[in-house]
Amino acid sequence: GTRTAAITGGYIALGLAVKKLMANQTLNQSPLTDYVAAVSVGLYRGVPVVDLNYDEDSQADMDMNVVMLGCGEFIEVQGTGEETSFTKAQLDELLDLAAVGIKELIEIQKGVLE
Repeated sequence: GTRTAAITGGYIALGLAVKKLMANQTLNQSPLTDYVAAVSVGLYRGVPVVDLNYDEDSQADMDMNVVMLGCGEFIEVQGTGEETSFTKAQLDELLDLAAVGIKELIEIQKGVLE
């Protein structure tokens, strides 16, 4: 979704700005302490999906935005049963799926920023 893309891409923009400020010696050290990324996950026709596209999101049984730090801690978990309720087992499965997706995004962020 656009919100999760903005969080993940915004972190890259912030990281690039910090790198420039450090190169110009405006900053002596980076104020950034960890990476931040976000994904959407949900149940689409009963199947767990990461990074739902517009059609999947608009027709999802339930969907959730997850924001995490590089260390694996959560910043935000926001989910809604759109068309149906969901179980704790489904929630756990989606949180695990989100963690895998976020780990991949953080590796991309590292590739850009390091």
